[in-house]
Amino acid sequence: MPPLQTKTPKILTAEELYAILKNIKLGGQVCHYSLKKCEELAPLVNEVNALKAEQDAVILAHTYVVPEILYGVADFVGDSYGLSKNAMSTPAKKIVFAAVKFMGETAQILNPDKEVLMPAKDGGCTLADAINGSEVRRLRQEFPDRTFVCYINTTAEVKAECDVCVTSANVVRVVERIPDKKIYFLPDKFMGQNLIHELKKRGVSKDILYFNGTCDVHKEYTLEQVHKVNLEYPEAKVVSHPECKPEVCEASDYVGSTSQMLQYMRKTAADQFLMLTECGLSARLQVEFPEKHLVGTCTLCDYMKSNDLHDIIRVLKHPTDKDRISVPPSIQEKAKKCIEAMFLYAEK
Repeated sequence: MPPLQTKTPKILTAEELYAILKNIKLGGQVCHYSLKKCEELAPLVNEVNALKAEQDAVILAHTYVVPEILYGVADFVGDSYGLSKNAMSTPAKKIVFAAVKFMGETAQILNPDKEVLMPAKDGGCTLADAINGSEVRRLRQEFPDRTFVCYINTTAEVKAECDVCVTSANVVRVVERIPDKKIYFLPDKFMGQNLIHELKKRGVSKDILYFNGTCDVHKEYTLEQVHKVNLEYPEAKVVSHPECKPEVCEASDYVGSTSQMLQYMRKTAADQFLMLTECGLSARLQVEFPEKHLVGTCTLCDYMKSNDLHDIIRVLKHPTDKDRISVPPSIQEKAKKCIEAMFLYAEK
């Protein structure tokens, strides 16, 4: 989605907001929009946009947060990697990051001179919370001859203890280019298993060990679900995230990051899709490609969905220390080296 930055507040009527969101029907009240609901949301959307203009702030929103944030107030929408680069590109000194805490930390590491605020009531993440810095230090003592590669879905403390960071979009490319043959990948075991499989398919020889963390959203998808949808909707394209189980990814037509999945749908002629990721991407599909149809179900991330307009207003009006992301300088410096190593391998 292109940035929507402007010094003049963007004002949306309830009817305009409803026109954008009316096609979202994913079940339940979180992802279903009536005109009445939009009449309640529009004043909040307009208040956020007015505060944002007054304070020269920008709002970054991960695809998995609620659609009224994505389409009502966000300046940039995407995945964690893309949003952190967006944060670097904006001259604004105040960033409100509607996502989860590790993403805010990454933005703050890359933008140490900017104020980063997190509105999420619960900014946790099962992957990021699966491992901490002391556990990485223990593993490094156990496996001193390995290059430690961490997924971007980790805390700043964990990044500071690792050598190279990766994203779901560039993990194969980066690991393939690391000179060391011996790798320890963390924290997602399914992504680690999918990485091993993909490198073997490419004829790349690496000795990869991996940690046992999982994403609560993506681990729920099963091969049986895929087979059931294949029987009912044989023309549907199965699109999955590399945090899914290896057998699910193997049975998919496409595997990629959130942004890559959206690009695949944009370019693919098919009109039926089974989306094996968080419901936010399915909501974007229904808004941006209403001619395409979703089959099966999607899964909500409670952490991402804990971001709402009320809390964005609160952090813009009365931010507390708890809302501000502050990474200690010693951790920030080491974590930045880990992220910069990713840029080196991904872009060379």
